Amino acid sequence: RAAWLRGGTSKGLFFRAGDLPGAGAARDALVLAAIGSPDPSGLQLNGVGGGISSTSKVAIVSPSERPGYDVDYVFGQVEVNDRRVNWEGSCGNLA
Repeated sequence: RAAWLRGGTSKGLFFRAGDLPGAGAARDALVLAAIGSPDPSGLQLNGVGGGISSTSKVAIVSPSERPGYDVDYVFGQVEVNDRRVNWEGSCGNLA
């Protein structure tokens, strides 16, 4: 399951953490396939990505187990032309 959502000038695919493999190669492969990356044409025709960085984003959400927090959120920036997801950034539009 996933939801395609817009926030400001960005669009991203939101997943529930429980629906994905844990962090690592299997999760990255699933995310890359869903977005349609890598795509040498830059169009991401085989996925839901829009061929530009602002529409090649994912978020993974789960209920938080930390006191005082409701949701845990992990952001991933999917590269259009490369087989890579950067999990180290954030996106204020999709937060």
